[in-house]
Amino acid sequence: LMFVFMHLCCPAVKDPMVVERSNLLSMMKLSIKVLIQSSLSLGRTLDSEYPPLQQFFVVLEHCLKHGLKVRKTFIGQNKSIWAPLELIEKLCPESADISTSVRDMPGIKTGLGRARAWLHLALMQKKIADYMKELINRRELLGEFYEPGALIMEEEGAVIVGMLVGLNLIDANLCVKGEDLDSQVGVIDFSMYLKDPQATETTQDDSKMTAILDQKHYIEELNRHLSCTVTDLQAKMDSLEKTNSKLIEELTAATDRINALREEQEQLKQENAHILQTSQRKEEVTLQDSQLELETYRQTRQGLDEMYSVVWKQYKEEKRIRQELQKELELQIGLKQEMEVAMKLLEKDTHEKQDTLAALRQQLDQVKNLNLQMFNKAQVLHLIIGTTCYWNRITCNQLKLKSCLESELSTEKEQRQNLQRELHREQDNSAELRTQLQQLQGLQMELLDLRQEKKQLQQLCEEQEQALQEMGLHLSQSKLKMEDFKEVNKALKVKRHAWLKDDEATRCKQCQKEFSISRRKHHCRNCGDIYCNSCSSNELALPSYPRPVRVCDICHSLLLQRSSIRS
Repeated sequence: LMFVFMHLCCPAVKDPMVVERSNLLSMMKLSIKVLIQSSLSLGRTLDSEYPPLQQFFVVLEHCLKHGLKVRKTFIGQNKSIWAPLELIEKLCPESADISTSVRDMPGIKTGLGRARAWLHLALMQKKIADYMKELINRRELLGEFYEPGALIMEEEGAVIVGMLVGLNLIDANLCVKGEDLDSQVGVIDFSMYLKDPQATETTQDDSKMTAILDQKHYIEELNRHLSCTVTDLQAKMDSLEKTNSKLIEELTAATDRINALREEQEQLKQENAHILQTSQRKEEVTLQDSQLELETYRQTRQGLDEMYSVVWKQYKEEKRIRQELQKELELQIGLKQEMEVAMKLLEKDTHEKQDTLAALRQQLDQVKNLNLQMFNKAQVLHLIIGTTCYWNRITCNQLKLKSCLESELSTEKEQRQNLQRELHREQDNSAELRTQLQQLQGLQMELLDLRQEKKQLQQLCEEQEQALQEMGLHLSQSKLKMEDFKEVNKALKVKRHAWLKDDEATRCKQCQKEFSISRRKHHCRNCGDIYCNSCSSNELALPSYPRPVRVCDICHSLLLQRSSIRS
């Protein structure tokens, strides 16, 4: 009857959005009036357990939700007032602290809980009217969140903002962190508004009509809230049915894929068996070839060893001859130096003796002149003695003088003979010096020949050393080939015994991840173990395979390191 009466009171109103806006405006007026009157009569700071304050937040939440657009997500439909309240942070930088503190709260997980916490903090700052005014002044931005007939988009929103200015008289101390703001049910309690203590004292018809209208608004709001919950549940049911159908389709696709993978697995098993047979045949052929190559290598190695021993003996003999020639050359060099010193001394002696010989020849010429003079004097004396006897005494004296002169002449003869002997000796010495000089010239010629022979021997020794180095290089290459043959033989033997079967491996040997339909098994062609695709994505050319084949990461690094060492 009350619902019918409420509809009869306002028969001209047809648009439900207009009716909802008027009802919410009336409820906001009542809630703000009761909150201000009760807080002034109470005379203390309000907390979060105060009922008029709780009802004020519920009514404000309904006003903000009016005409809010529904956003569809993967989980379902989402209808939250946190998105338009976040817009205030851009419009009014002073509210950035409130938004940041709300986002950092660990107990709040939903957008509705964040919006409720934001409203609590804005009321405590006494700036809720300023923030809402900034939001309503930018209605072109609110079109993204609200429908055209929403309360915030119309004139009623400006009226509500004007009424919120009166809340600046209230002092509130609200604990936001301890409350469960996500799961609170926002239902308006009309009981405190229907029991007005002043209604018993006054008898005016306006107050009765106000009470009747409040009851009408309560019922309409309750019906609207129930219809919204029904539509939300219906939307959730539709989204669940869609997700269920999608999951069924994905399940059928997965079963089809599993069957295809099983068929592919059977084909791969057959291919692996065929590849294993062909690889075994190739292994046998390569093993025979490697044995033949090994036998030929042994024979060539034996011949090279014999050749190396002969060349080494020749090298030692050449080295010994070279050392002997070096010693003889050093001896010849010492002799040459001594001969040069002796030649210099001989030249000096010859010069001195030539000087003495020239002096002796001058003295001999002087003696000859004296002898001629004495001879002439003797003839004159004989003539004088033969003619006159007067001169006997004189003659005796002359005879004495003659004897003296003869004695002097004999001494001069002896000196002359001595000088001739010395001259002969000097001539003999000069002849010997000439012979020695000729011998020295001959030794110089022999020294030049020995030097040429030394150069030839050095060239021969260098050629032999180069030949030995080339032979050593050939030997090292042959040793490397021998090691390759040994590795190939070893790898072939290991492959025969260590080729791991598919059933024996359930995990990758390197990363220890389990094999599945998406993570397949792969054999390493070098060690024979089983790896996943990421651990065996490398390819290398092995001696037992003509083309590059799959190898694991460990074998890949080892083979690359070995090839770099060989190079």
